[in-house]
Amino acid sequence: MLECYVVTNHKKKKMIKIINKLNSTLINMHLEFKKFFASKILGKKYIRKGKCNACGRCCQEIYVRHRHSIIKEEEEFYRLKKLHFFYSYLEIVAKNDTGLVFKCTKLDEEKGICTAYKHRAIICRQYPQEEIFMMGGFVSEDCGFEFIPIESFAKVFNKINKQYKAGKKKKDFIIMR
Repeated sequence: MLECYVVTNHKKKKMIKIINKLNSTLINMHLEFKKFFASKILGKKYIRKGKCNACGRCCQEIYVRHRHSIIKEEEEFYRLKKLHFFYSYLEIVAKNDTGLVFKCTKLDEEKGICTAYKHRAIICRQYPQEEIFMMGGFVSEDCGFEFIPIESFAKVFNKINKQYKAGKKKKDFIIMR
């Protein structure tokens, strides 16, 4: 036997409202899981959010960190160039107090896209990374990515304030009056 179920406009609106609320809840749960994983498992302080909008700025004026420091000498760069194909994409454009400054030769500057996109290096796939941000770097205003703190400033401040009031490591705190 076939049953017919009539959906009135009122019921339809109610169902849409429930679906939207469920969708919003799932999105929030996903963000909270992402924050938990990033902070507790990966030890991150920020979450990268957004997507590439092909501005091409990340492929120009690049500082490359190898192991624990930014590449500062041309000899080091030429040695690394022999070890990994990614370095062969780079061209030195300047040198300053921070280190060597590169640009990627695979960038189509007119279109703002990578000519080796499907075969790009992992550093390019993961750009921008929190480490760059934590070292004082920034993401340009044209970039489609942004970094969002996992814990808000207020939450971090309150946590530190509670520790201070509890008398934990008072010598480690700076008191501002």
